[in-house]
Amino acid sequence: MISDYFSLAFNNLRKRGLRSWLTMLGIFIGIAAVVALISLGAGLKTAVIGQFGSLSVDKLTIQNKGTGFGPPGSTVIEKLNDHDIKILENVRGVDKVVPRLVRVGSLEYNGVSGFGYAIDIPEEKDLNKVVYDSMGIEAEQGKLLKDGDQGKILLGNGFLDTEDFEKPFAVGKKVKINGKGFEIGGFLERSSSLQLNYMVLMLNDDMEELFDTQGKEFDMLIVQVQDKDDIEEVGQGIERKLRNDRNEKLGEETFSVETPLQALEGVNDILNIVNVIVIGIAMISLFVGGVGIANTMYTSVVERTKEIGIMKAIGAENKDILFVFLIEAGLLGLVGGIIGALIGLGAALGASAAANSALGGDLFIVSVNYALLFGAIGFSFFVGVLSGILPAIQASKLNVVDALRS
Repeated sequence: MISDYFSLAFNNLRKRGLRSWLTMLGIFIGIAAVVALISLGAGLKTAVIGQFGSLSVDKLTIQNKGTGFGPPGSTVIEKLNDHDIKILENVRGVDKVVPRLVRVGSLEYNGVSGFGYAIDIPEEKDLNKVVYDSMGIEAEQGKLLKDGDQGKILLGNGFLDTEDFEKPFAVGKKVKINGKGFEIGGFLERSSSLQLNYMVLMLNDDMEELFDTQGKEFDMLIVQVQDKDDIEEVGQGIERKLRNDRNEKLGEETFSVETPLQALEGVNDILNIVNVIVIGIAMISLFVGGVGIANTMYTSVVERTKEIGIMKAIGAENKDILFVFLIEAGLLGLVGGIIGALIGLGAALGASAAANSALGGDLFIVSVNYALLFGAIGFSFFVGVLSGILPAIQASKLNVVDALRS
């Protein structure tokens, strides 16, 4: 009996051809959007977590709170200083404190000038390693800067393919930073940070001389802790010390202390909020699709009134009519869900491939989530059945005589 219900429902949908496909269009779009957006969100989260996982977990960053957008420390009014460094060095669990500079400067190459950010690299070998580890960078061409490389700079990976200067950059070429000549010593590997891809790195002595800072102020401080398992406790100790030194109340600090875990939690919160918003938008398409199914089923009841009367006249009961119309509505949702899920997965994989091609490597990975696919298809079937309940009840309650007269 059940197979007869499905056979009859399927044949009815097949006869309506184009109308059935147009009815499922809203379901296609909704399910495709849900699957694509959730898959891309999961891939993005994996990529972000992977980037944080490649960074050292025994380092934290201190900076005064800024006034706008830009690299860390570049938009603050009051800079950090030697006094702050001494305070940090006396905090229990702190191993090393590395001051950092971030400045805006001009870069001239091939007679073309542009503006961007420059950051410093310490000459001391142990501090040099702390900075490179904290930034998670490696050289793609040339080599990283070390003591004795005065007059050389490192360029972000974005300079390798930029056309802004009408001539390609290369290791050994000369550029001018704020009017002073420097040799390109190497290029960094491509980073997920767009800012880092277009930054200029130079040794601290060159930076202080070029921007006339003379070690009086710093944009941020990198702290390496003695034991990575104590990084949260050390971070809290630094907050207490700086808060007491500045006579500031809890929650009113003019500085921030960020650990890798805090940064990751912040990014995860943002990604979760974005996922909720885009899924909510996609649900609107599913609602529209459900309304389309209900409209089609109501129309079907009107068009097939005589057919329903004949079915009842030859012995079909109300429940039989109800099941046939419910199965038809469910099949509309099911087929729409299957096609939408496949379209959504294909779109997510395509976007992932395009992103990896643009960024280089396999940074953005989207995997097949079978729970998501089957869940989306099941939900689509549920929407179809739910949308068909009222039309199915209306069809099942039709009077035989009235139906045959229509």
